[in-house]
Amino acid sequence: MNFAEKVQRAIMLTAKISTIPYTEQQAIREGWQELTGQTVDAAFHLIPPVFSDHGINIRIGRNVFVNQNCRFNDLGGIDIGDDVMLGPNVSLISSGHPTDPIERRAGITAAPITIGRNVWIGTSAIVLQGVTIGADAIIGAGAVVTRDVPPRTLAVGVPATVVKTFD
Repeated sequence: MNFAEKVQRAIMLTAKISTIPYTEQQAIREGWQELTGQTVDAAFHLIPPVFSDHGINIRIGRNVFVNQNCRFNDLGGIDIGDDVMLGPNVSLISSGHPTDPIERRAGITAAPITIGRNVWIGTSAIVLQGVTIGADAIIGAGAVVTRDVPPRTLAVGVPATVVKTFD
């Protein structure tokens, strides 16, 4: 399958998932498994709609909660640990374009996003390519995460900065 076919497949499957009623979580899990090619546990919970550009590069741990309108641009890979909660409108963007104007339209940059165990990402936060968020961290609402976030910290703002460490 070429790049365009992978994108078309993901858009079709996320559109299909997004039509499943919220109360039909088993059907949502089955749709997610088809999108990602990965088994998810019975505690996986998603509120549609959801969006992805590939789907096949997403790994989800146990007991993950995904609120409505989340976006998974997963070309570079997205790995989500156990017990993670994603608020509404969270965007995980693992790809972009070169900054050089000559290369911008011809190329794509990509790097994985890794989200540790028990992370909470607040509403409308954006996590960009190459970022690792450590276990038990919190990302504040509206934050734009451009750099790694250590475990057991609260990061907020644009760009996100650590403002608190938890004991």
